[in-house]
Amino acid sequence: MKTLMALPIVRWLLAGLIFMGLNTLFLKGFIGWAGLGAGMGTLCAGEVSTLLRYVVNDRWVFGHRRLSLKRLWQYHLANGAALAIWWAATNALISLKINYLLAGILAVAFSTGFSMASNFYWIWRKRSPASRPSS
Repeated sequence: MKTLMALPIVRWLLAGLIFMGLNTLFLKGFIGWAGLGAGMGTLCAGEVSTLLRYVVNDRWVFGHRRLSLKRLWQYHLANGAALAIWWAATNALISLKINYLLAGILAVAFSTGFSMASNFYWIWRKRSPASRPSS
């Protein structure tokens, strides 16, 4: 188990599962307790979740000592694109007469695949020493 947890992909997936639960709590807080409407409540919950998950990914999953505004911006961009992919896939599946709840669940595979690729191959990719900028 310890060896398995050393793999960034396992930590990334675990962080995703934990944040799925945390985001539900954030929704309850913003909509249920603070009384925000669904639009503003989901926006606030999503942003808080995104910022916290960026910190967890940057530090725990990918092992950076310092946070970076560049990586934060890239992470926001990737999350926005993943949301657009999820939305498009959900609606495409609904148009194929798949139940909207099942469509939303199935569409997670598309957005998660994009998120995984953007996180591992763009934002936090391992650079060779020759391609790193000199300081």
